[in-house]
Amino acid sequence: MAKLEVWQRGPLPDLEPLLQPVGHAILQAQEELHEYLTDFPVELLWIKPAGMASVGFHLQHLSGVLDRVFTYARAEALTPFQFEQLEEEGKDCLAGYSVQQLVDRFDQQVEKAMKQLRETDTTTLTAFRGIGRAGLPSTVLGLLFHGAEHTMRHLGQLMVTAAVVKSN
Repeated sequence: MAKLEVWQRGPLPDLEPLLQPVGHAILQAQEELHEYLTDFPVELLWIKPAGMASVGFHLQHLSGVLDRVFTYARAEALTPFQFEQLEEEGKDCLAGYSVQQLVDRFDQQVEKAMKQLRETDTTTLTAFRGIGRAGLPSTVLGLLFHGAEHTMRHLGQLMVTAAVVKSN
């Protein structure tokens, strides 16, 4: 029998019902990322098939977007370190990232995101939150949901890119 998806396994402990879909999506992305990148060759990490984003970019972006969007949900500004990571997306570091280092970075961000979800007061879900320097309008729930759906979108792109570069 196939493994059930995270949302099919029931409620996540210590997570409010309104935030279950966000938690389910983030944990599903984490599981699928591990499945698709088992034994992924590091030499394929930065290849851009047809000029599209590389697996390395998607790995960096998965971590970065969760971090940034959840920061805005807390009504906080981005830090200089978050801006450095944003600037680095799509680029290897001088020493050369391993696939596992980038997967570990995402795992750490998932852990932080899940902690934040468990600590989110549901009475604040409709509270205004400004996005970025322009203060674009959103809400706590809008940002948390966007973090989950954006993560799943880039996971899908990563999976296709990984399959393409491995097949060449």
